[in-house]
Amino acid sequence: MTAALEIQGFTKTDFEAFLAARPNEPAWLVDMRRQAWDRFEQLDWPARNDEEWMRTDIRMFHLNKFALPIEPTEAPSLNPGLLTHDVDLGGQLVGYNSQAASDSLSDSLASTGVLFGSLDRLVCEYADLLRPFFERHVVDPAKDKFAALHAACWSGGTLLYVPKGVAISEPLHALSALGDGGTDLSKTLVILDDGAEATLLTETASTSPTAGGLHCGSIELIVEPNAKLRYVNLQNWSHNVWHFAHQRATVDRNGSLQWTIGALGSKLAKVNQQVALTGPDADIQVNGVMFTEGRQHLSYNTHQHHMAPYCRSDLLYKSALQDRSRTVWRGMIKVDVAAQRTDAYQRNDNLMLASTARADSIPGLEIEADDVRCTHGSTSGRVDEQQVFYAMTRGYTRTEAIRLIVAGFFQQVFDRITIESVRNALGDAIARRVQDLDSAAAPQLEG
Repeated sequence: MTAALEIQGFTKTDFEAFLAARPNEPAWLVDMRRQAWDRFEQLDWPARNDEEWMRTDIRMFHLNKFALPIEPTEAPSLNPGLLTHDVDLGGQLVGYNSQAASDSLSDSLASTGVLFGSLDRLVCEYADLLRPFFERHVVDPAKDKFAALHAACWSGGTLLYVPKGVAISEPLHALSALGDGGTDLSKTLVILDDGAEATLLTETASTSPTAGGLHCGSIELIVEPNAKLRYVNLQNWSHNVWHFAHQRATVDRNGSLQWTIGALGSKLAKVNQQVALTGPDADIQVNGVMFTEGRQHLSYNTHQHHMAPYCRSDLLYKSALQDRSRTVWRGMIKVDVAAQRTDAYQRNDNLMLASTARADSIPGLEIEADDVRCTHGSTSGRVDEQQVFYAMTRGYTRTEAIRLIVAGFFQQVFDRITIESVRNALGDAIARRVQDLDSAAAPQLEG
């Protein structure tokens, strides 16, 4: 059996210094951190024979090159973010190297009881309100060593809490930035109480195109009965960032979630995205857009867990790959015995822009109920040179032709996104990354 990786990194002394720098945290949170740290020390790093990790090589990852976010760091001047263009925001948060730099919320929203801003700050100010949600363990700290590390040492991050029956019309926005060599352990926690509605746009960025760093984070979305959440997460780190994340949503009775993922950056990404439909008539739509270039490696494990009857889940991931990049998508639909009349769908499509790129797609079903409709599928194909030639005869350059084809490939996902600014931002970001495939590459794309 393949041994677990040996990765040297943070020590107990580092962890105690991290806790000492946070004297105002409630005792119950400190206890949870210590339990997670004990789990972190007990767990091995992922083994190469682990099904989730056998296609993702992290032997070049060195945790000891990074440090826990203990000392405050001054944030540089940051761009507002791709998702904010032409959007009237109800609130905004900026984080830098896992620490809040600024946050704001409109007076009209604050007067309704909405909480939005730095999770570090708000968990201390509203400890009793938030404690039950932390104790749910939406993301299990025992999942793997990265999950345990995050649960013990999360810092900074975003909280959105919307009280019962409150509907927010203006989107809220959070930007998390990494400086060169920085560490981001931020947590995003979204809680929509019974009948609440909100839209949250989150994105990540690096301070320069070459800035290296580490992100080990989580996203936890809690959608209570009759609540509706639109959530967007744009991962746009530089190509020198290690990106590890556990992301999970729970949607209760008659709740609705539209979750859009844009994965454009990072050197290597290993993301577990889970959605759980916990009450009858819950509805989830997941949209994923991935674009890779150079030697990027993006691995996404998605899991649709139907736990209650009459629920619907619809997942569509599309990936376009250039150069020697690689994507790995492992999808699973799990239907419990109690989840009769389930309607579940998952699909992953890949567009190969170079013969040297590689896409692994592994859909799966685990069904214990007998009255369900579950569908899954995957396709991979190369750019049709006849389409490129046709566009070029109409006056387009080769680059413009490839951009048109890529835009058409992603259009099915864009059509599902109900927020116009998000559609435009993703489309523009992808278009800028499409390289000019010269004539030497054309034979590789045929067939």
